[in-house]
Amino acid sequence: MGKSHLQNHCFKEFIWYASLNVLGMIALSCYILADTYFVANGLGSNGLAALNLAIPVYSFIHGTGLMLGMGGATRYSMLRSQRQEKKSNLVFTHSLVLVLCFAIFFVTLGLFFSAPLARLLGADTTVFDMCETYLKVLLLFSPMFLLNDYMLCFARNDGAPQLSMAAMVTGSLSNVVLDYVFIFPMGMGIFGAVLATGLAPVISLGVLSPFFLKKRNHFHMVKLEPSSRMFGYIFATGVPSLVTEVSSGIVMIVFNMILLGLAGNSGVAAYGVIANLSLVVIAIYTGIAQGIQPLLSKYYGCGAADRVRKIFRYAVTTLIGLSALIYCCVFFGAEWITAAFNSGGNAALTAIAVPGLRIYFTGGIFAGLNIVMSVYFTSTDNASPANIISLLRGFLVILPMSFLLSGLFQLTGLWAAFPVTELLVTAVGVVLLRRCRRMKKKTDG
Repeated sequence: MGKSHLQNHCFKEFIWYASLNVLGMIALSCYILADTYFVANGLGSNGLAALNLAIPVYSFIHGTGLMLGMGGATRYSMLRSQRQEKKSNLVFTHSLVLVLCFAIFFVTLGLFFSAPLARLLGADTTVFDMCETYLKVLLLFSPMFLLNDYMLCFARNDGAPQLSMAAMVTGSLSNVVLDYVFIFPMGMGIFGAVLATGLAPVISLGVLSPFFLKKRNHFHMVKLEPSSRMFGYIFATGVPSLVTEVSSGIVMIVFNMILLGLAGNSGVAAYGVIANLSLVVIAIYTGIAQGIQPLLSKYYGCGAADRVRKIFRYAVTTLIGLSALIYCCVFFGAEWITAAFNSGGNAALTAIAVPGLRIYFTGGIFAGLNIVMSVYFTSTDNASPANIISLLRGFLVILPMSFLLSGLFQLTGLWAAFPVTELLVTAVGVVLLRRCRRMKKKTDG
């Protein structure tokens, strides 16, 4: 295959996988964004505050699903490219067992601990009932969220990225429609919002089902021979995906705690606007990363290092361009974005959210680079640097930075904690990337 033909083929594959997954991830992020919009307009700022306090739990559920799905599917893709069918099916089965175990845990949490969890997350008497209702229903639907994330990842790595995209988009659109119907015509309040969210993965799984029922897939369950090593590999490979999602939940909890002290419920509601828009932006970066993951794993598995480098370069170039476009939209549209989620015309909310949007999203480009670098490492069987990046941006830097900068500069400092953290972690990631490439050259040489 000629050099120009190779480059053209890689670019077409990148565009196909990345575009489909970006669309799908944007749709998936709209689960919560639709809730935010309709809750804000149907239940006011108290409803928005209750929702924002509960959203971190969704991040934990979704992050767990991605950890098991991405961890298992990445290994599955590598083994398939090496024609190790038996081992690839064992990975699929081990991952499914983990999905069932975590589903039991989250359902138990929803049945018996939703009220204490709402208090732990900071819900006061004004918003407690709404927050507790949202948490309970969300946790009871957790098996569907976990199974959906798991199946989406395996379908994508089994050569069906268009089906994954269709499932995610269909589920998200159904959530938007049901949100409106349940909250407004039917008057179901916060319960309607979370019910619509919970039904979305069920509908998504329905779209995916023909792929498995008609046996178009190449993976299936096999007799389980439990392997601690395989469980460990799934966790190790999937942890960066978990940390990426869970860290957003942890950060939201910490930001909410700080904001309650600095600006009360209006501050939490304002952060709801920023955090939910951030979910969509991060979903775009995650879509690019998840789009290149099957390609990186496949080409790494069959030893095509030149293709691995090309796919990674395309991803970085794309996210830089998208980041510039996104920030321009946020900077010039901050007032409009805030107004869309502020139907009550809360002046305090607007005064906090508008400058917050403009400061917070300066970190977008660095967040994108960190997410793509993390997936690059895991897809090329190098989990340690990916875990370092994920832990730094998820916990080790962002949390102390939030308290430090908010203590020094109040709200401005709190909004700046995100871009400062992502910039520092990007610098670390570049160092790790160069080190890994030097080690690879020495090994090859």
